[in-house]
Amino acid sequence: MLEAVGEVFPEAKYQRCVVHFYRNIFSVVPKSKVKLVAKMLKAIHAQESKKASREKAKAVVAELRAMKLKEAAKKVEDGVEETLTYAGFPSEHWTRIRTNNAIERLNREIRRRTRVVGCFPDGNSALMLVCARLRHVAGTQWGNKKYMNMKHLEAICEDASVAI
Repeated sequence: MLEAVGEVFPEAKYQRCVVHFYRNIFSVVPKSKVKLVAKMLKAIHAQESKKASREKAKAVVAELRAMKLKEAAKKVEDGVEETLTYAGFPSEHWTRIRTNNAIERLNREIRRRTRVVGCFPDGNSALMLVCARLRHVAGTQWGNKKYMNMKHLEAICEDASVAI
């Protein structure tokens, strides 16, 4: 899917969900050390800049290796850059970009609705149910709320065009 997005939208930036990144690392960490590793990982994403986050990530990788958690250290080292894309946007948007909670919530709602039905007579009936739910959410919940204040991005775009 990521390759397809790259082909269709070559200038789009990919942000890996921080929560899913943490879960992938926790899968290779002993339960007794999960809380400590969680604090270390959260410290990476609590930094004020991308550069500081990268430096903190290097320190966390070194600390994980010292704790004999080599597989966790490898996962952090290989995947942390994908989780730092949000730092290229205005800091007011960081909490909204870091995770994909809105999509996860919508997927949970669709899953809940389709499980009630159980077995669909055909693919079109399942598609109709999902589309109806998406249309309802888009028209009510999403239509009334602003997920992010786009004025922050507009200001950056204006500054960039003035600099050129």
